[in-house]
This record gives sequence, structure tokens and C-alpha cells, in this order.
Amino acid sequence: MTQPNVLLIVTDHWFASLLGCAGHPSVQTPVLDQLARNGVRFTNAYAAHPVCLPSRRSLMTGTTAKTHGDRTFKPLQPMPEGIPTLAETFSNAGYQTQAVGKIHVHPQRDRIGFDDVLLDDEGRTHYTSFADDYELFLGDMGYAGQRFGHGMSNNNYFHRSWHLDDHLHVTDWATKMTERAIKRRDPNRPSLWYCGYSCPHPPLVPLQSYLDFYREIPIDEPFAGDWSADYGNLPYHAQAVQARGNSMNPLTIEQARRAFYALCTHIDHHIGRLIGTLHWEGLLEDTIICFTSDHGDMLGNHGMWAKQVFYENSTNIPMILMGTKNDRRVGLNRTDDRLVEIRDVMPTLLDMCGIEIPDTVEGLSMLGEETRPTLYGEYGENSQASRMVRDVKHKLIWYPCGNRTQLFDLQEDPNELNDIAYRPEMAEVQSRLSAVLLSELYGSDEKWIDRGKLVGEQGKTFKPGSNRSLSATRGNQWPVPPVTDKAFFDFFNEAPDDFETGD
Repeated sequence: MTQPNVLLIVTDHWFASLLGCAGHPSVQTPVLDQLARNGVRFTNAYAAHPVCLPSRRSLMTGTTAKTHGDRTFKPLQPMPEGIPTLAETFSNAGYQTQAVGKIHVHPQRDRIGFDDVLLDDEGRTHYTSFADDYELFLGDMGYAGQRFGHGMSNNNYFHRSWHLDDHLHVTDWATKMTERAIKRRDPNRPSLWYCGYSCPHPPLVPLQSYLDFYREIPIDEPFAGDWSADYGNLPYHAQAVQARGNSMNPLTIEQARRAFYALCTHIDHHIGRLIGTLHWEGLLEDTIICFTSDHGDMLGNHGMWAKQVFYENSTNIPMILMGTKNDRRVGLNRTDDRLVEIRDVMPTLLDMCGIEIPDTVEGLSMLGEETRPTLYGEYGENSQASRMVRDVKHKLIWYPCGNRTQLFDLQEDPNELNDIAYRPEMAEVQSRLSAVLLSELYGSDEKWIDRGKLVGEQGKTFKPGSNRSLSATRGNQWPVPPVTDKAFFDFFNEAPDDFETGD
């Protein structure tokens, strides 16, 4: 066997600054910090479509939303036909390919080119009324349907400790199944192992031991720019994302961040288990390891929660790459500030393994000579849309609803505290990035262009609606709930215009 093995680790909601090696004041990530010292950390890595499904489609195909067809969140849309996936390309090159954990595709048992998938689909029974492999594991252990017995929601930020035995936690299960895949490999063929951790995505239910771990560690407070303090003056879509935190207060915010960090450190320590397994199987020196996330989480910064916006905590993702022992291109203890995207993972890993990159791939090898001068991002359509362009120094965000533009200097202001749009001295930068953004618009976006200029649509104010489902809280999953179209989660639940609402 001459080609290297690959271990691709993908988390959910983990933002780029949430690493000790990135200077975070609270979170403890000793394993990932060492992994970065063993290779390279890309500081300007982005989810160009910062929500689960679109970002994961880009990861697995190396393409943009314009090509794979999802810039919103289309849970019943299959992977695009005629576009080879990362797993399929590795399999066709003779690799044995195994996925464990969250891949988030439809149909849910679509292996998207992997030889096998041990699936964690986070309780999404309403699509096809099925039990994923983690649910089957819980059933085998005598806890059928009890994954969500803690009562916490997959889409809000209240927390409690994990309610079952520690070894039944989904992070433990994903680690154990990946370890087993490594041990059960065919020794005559190289392997691609994919480990998809569904945390730190809510529900925030870390092990009690990890909550205790953070009791003596001061938790950093959220930051907020002056521009985010006036709800009535925010762009419509930013209002909707900020409204998710209406039920939070200073105490619950601190608790949520502590629980979130606890989930991250749990994963970090378990990545140590995976590295240890590779070492003791004699594979570590010949294995490439890549760590990333599908997108980040605002986690209270600028008063916002979760994803779907283009501020750094939502869209800037961790990207750590460790090569094989003798890979001089990766190097040691490096940071690289080139602009990279999650769609670059596929061509990078193929490049490192000497596998031909399919013509359909639109990403770039992160180790190649070619770099991009700007990076374009898009999320949503109609009033909930936002678009982004950034270069090596500045980021421009455009909200079509209200035709609102923001501009940030990320080198001087990495937390985006100061919106410098429309300042006279920034006119050239704003004009240049706006022109790049305009050139990227397509399809339904074209209604926001008039005679070569961005005009957007009439602005409005977001009125938070009811939350009858408690942000789609799951209940007892056994017997498996039926297929229903009434369990889909509305990311932006708005009150009807004719409803009377309080402040």
C-alpha cells in the first residue's frame, strides 16, 4: 500500500475562533491545538453557505450552491446527479471508504459513494419514519427511543447534563464506531474514514464530567457592535436571527456557552482517542487528518444565535490539516491566511493522495499555488436572503431586503464591532466588493438588480411569532414516529401581520 489513509473529522456549529490555538480565552482543546502544531491551520476558512445541508453538499461535492442547487435548506432534495462525491471518487480510486455519524443527506440511507455508513441523523424520523444506527444502538442497549429523554431542543440553547450513561452519548458512539472501522480495515488497501460528530449542535446536553470541568474556568461574555444594539435598525434577516435569543438572559447565556464548550472539549478528547487508535494500529505516520465544521454558531455574539448569517462566528470555520510524516507541503506548526472554503476539502484530500480531481470540482487544493482574491457566500432567497464577499482584508455583507450593506475591516476589527460602510474613505472598497457581489448574482437574485446596480427590495421589520414546538423539540422516538409534514422546523417563525403581539 503506497497511498496514504485519510481521516476526515467534521463537526457541527464549531466556529474558527473556538480553539485554544486560535487564542480563545475559555475553551480547552488540547488535542486540536497539537494537531494544528503538527500541520497547518487555515485561519480564513469559510462555509460559503452557512447552514447544514448546503454546506455539507459543498463539502461532499467540491461545488458551490449555484451548482449543487441548495442555498436555503432543502431537506428532501437528493445529492445532485452527475456530480461525483468525495467518497465516490476515493472509492473509484481503490480506497475502502467508511462514514460514521452525521452526513445529512436525502434519502437518509443514501451512502453517497461510501462503502458503508453508520448513521446518526439526529432523530429526523418525520422524513421516512426510520431509526438511524445510533438509535438502533440505543435500542440494543435497552434505551429504545430515549435519545431525547433529556427534554432539550435541537434548535435552542437551554441546557442540562446528559441523561443516560456516559458511554451512550452520541459523541462516544461516533468515536467508538470510527475506532472499530479503523481496526476492521483491509490492510491491503488505503482507507478514507469519515467521522461526523453531530455536536456541539444543540441539544446542549454534555456529560456532567465536562460541565464540571468548566466550573472553575471563567466563561467569556458575548461581544456586540453598536450596530447590533438597535433591533429596529437591523436588516430584516439579522432581526430574525437575533430574535432567536429573546428568551435568553445573562445567566442562561453563560450557561449555554459553558455547555457548548463542554461539548467541544468532549469531542477534542475523543479525537485524541482516534489518533491513539491510528498510532497503535501502526497507521498514524501514513494518515492524513483533516478537521473542520459545516459552519459556526453566533452563540450570543451581536445578540444572535445559531447560523445563517455572514458574521464571523457563523461563517468562519476551523480548518486544520495534518499530513503524513514526510509531507513537506503541509509542514509543521503553520498558519495560512489564504481564503479557503469547505468546498476545498475534496480537491485538497484528492491532491494529497495523488487522485485525479473530477472536472466537476469547483474548489481549490489548499496546498496548491492558485489562490482566490475574493470569496463569495450566499444564503437564502427572497426576504431572508443575505450575500457576502470578502477579500484578504475586508468583508461586505448585503441584505437585499431593505437594500442594506455592511462593511468590516477584519484585520483591524476581527469581531466586526464597527460597521464602516458608507464612510467616504471606504467608498472604493465598498464599490469594488459590491461589483464582485453583483457579478455573482443569478436566478431569482436578478430581480434585485436594476440597470447594473443593486437595488434589493422593500425593507420590513421581523415580528417574532409563536414557538409552539419549542424549536422542534424531539419527544419519545419509540415506536418510531410516523412520516409527517407537520414536524418540519421553521427557522424564522414570524407572527402574521393581523396578529396582535406584545413587545
